[in-house]
Amino acid sequence: MTNRKTVFDCSLVYLKQQGDRNGHITSINNNIEIPFTIQRIFYLYDIPGGESRGAHAHKECHQFLVATSGSFEVLLDDGITKRQVLLNRPDLGLHIPPGIWASEINFSSGSICLVLASHTYAETDYLRNYEDYMNYIK
Repeated sequence: MTNRKTVFDCSLVYLKQQGDRNGHITSINNNIEIPFTIQRIFYLYDIPGGESRGAHAHKECHQFLVATSGSFEVLLDDGITKRQVLLNRPDLGLHIPPGIWASEINFSSGSICLVLASHTYAETDYLRNYEDYMNYIK
């Protein structure tokens, strides 16, 4: 893997929020709020409180995670350093570049995790075994 990323390349992005007492709207635009073009959008929901998801890395795909409802933490790991980030508001997102092992943990009941991805789904892009990940980043 060239141009190896670290957990410090994962960035929290505050998203512009518009609204008033009647409600709010937040928009996310390709290559503006996020540093890539969105090719796929999916969301995780109905995850029991306290449960975890993820636990994988991508070879090429960038991801941008937003807690649109509730909260969860993201455990980031670059093979050397670990970093934990709390996502708990719909106007805050986390950019995860390829080459970072990420696990979404400690979901609150009723949470929704919105994921914007730079690539369409390809199983070959996933590193799902931590030992395989460690071999890949060396």
